[in-house]
Amino acid sequence: MALSMTSTTLSRPGARAPVPAAMGRLGLAVLLSGGFITIFDLFVVNVAIPSMQATLSASFAQIGFVIAAYELAYGVLLIAGSRLGDRHGRRRMFMLGMAGFAFASALCGLAPTAGTLIAARILQGVAAAMLFPQVYALIRVSYEGHARRRAFGLLGMTLGLAAIAGQVLGGWIVHADLFGLAWRGIFLINVPLGLLAWRLARHIPESREPSGADMDWPGAALVGAGLALLLLALIEGPQRHWPAWTVACGAASAAALALFARMQRRIGARGGAPLVDMALLAQPRFAAGCLLVMLVFSTASALFLCYALLVQTGFGLDALAAGLIFAPASVGFVAGSMAAPRLAARFGTPAIALAALLYGGATAALMLRVGAAGASLDPWSLVPVLVWLGAAQGAVNTPLVNLALGFVGDRQAGMAAGIVSTLQQIGAALGVSAAGMLFGGTLRACGGAGAAECHARAFASALQFNVAAIAAAAALLWWLGRRP
Repeated sequence: MALSMTSTTLSRPGARAPVPAAMGRLGLAVLLSGGFITIFDLFVVNVAIPSMQATLSASFAQIGFVIAAYELAYGVLLIAGSRLGDRHGRRRMFMLGMAGFAFASALCGLAPTAGTLIAARILQGVAAAMLFPQVYALIRVSYEGHARRRAFGLLGMTLGLAAIAGQVLGGWIVHADLFGLAWRGIFLINVPLGLLAWRLARHIPESREPSGADMDWPGAALVGAGLALLLLALIEGPQRHWPAWTVACGAASAAALALFARMQRRIGARGGAPLVDMALLAQPRFAAGCLLVMLVFSTASALFLCYALLVQTGFGLDALAAGLIFAPASVGFVAGSMAAPRLAARFGTPAIALAALLYGGATAALMLRVGAAGASLDPWSLVPVLVWLGAAQGAVNTPLVNLALGFVGDRQAGMAAGIVSTLQQIGAALGVSAAGMLFGGTLRACGGAGAAECHARAFASALQFNVAAIAAAAALLWWLGRRP
């Protein structure tokens, strides 16, 4: 998922800041560490879910919020982080984000309850949104030509390694139970790393674009509230049998998002800088590209959540074994990501549609394999289909962002990149809630079956969402490929 982030800065297009002083190797290494730490924490939580449930007595809904809260805060504030970096200094915002991330990680590691962990994860997402856009922007303005391509290549490799490390290193940290910390170690390890990167950030050259767009804080607050209410309804509603307040949250979410769209149109009509240019979303091909991004990216976090619950809670594997089983899928993802740009350049949208079909086929095969085996499943037997799934996912995810951005002109590229990058994380958060709804509902209806059997049924049920989302994405890709 991380590798498909666009290298386009999220700031207003057309504005060109003066080229800053050359960035040395140490400065680039510090920047890459910022990308690593934010993506690592996107993945590492999954292997720690059973440990969190055991020590915090966390409900299924609370675990969903631990994952989705980070993604939602991260996604909603990405554009804000980019604009603040443009106006107030990208290195300054990088340092602020890194310090904030270390502080929020400490709060996560020390959280005494599931509720305080969720709140700390929101702060982590806010800090990541301030930190991560500066990585792309600083590389873009600090390098030219081959040096820039090399730097972005190193960033892509770093983010891929972060995804793998989140599964394997994170699993080892939980398994080793260092100092009796259990899952808390996956967060506390960020503290010294973050503070070291903050201290060394002086080796990064400063850059800014003072003429960049102002931040629409009321709009950001409104869309954040609307999406949070939607997640609250989707995650809590099924577990509590849809009491009136969850239905009211859903209605309030719809009203808030409708008001947000209206506010954005008004800001654009008077010549301001809206958070989201609604005229862009009125373009059918770009709107379809945005829907594609949400559909495909919703499946990744949903799979990670359900996989961790299946093999650890259901089949009793420890976090390290769970990470090692899934690691080949991450390697497959990196391989698919590396092959995808060449295939998309040669064959166009049909190549992405074929990759989506392969991704959907792998997901369906995984769903059927687990559902048919039930309690007799050997989790290690899933490795071949997980490799297939990871490679296909990388092949469809990586060119998808560039496909969506290709539907707009250069003048709108900055705004479009901000929208697409934000929708990646929002889609991931919504995927967690949708798959969690199916998984949790099947567990509650399982009756007297054993834990392994119940979790196998729940996993197969939850992956129906993934199969449906990928099928819809493949149909959209087919439609886009037929249009001139």
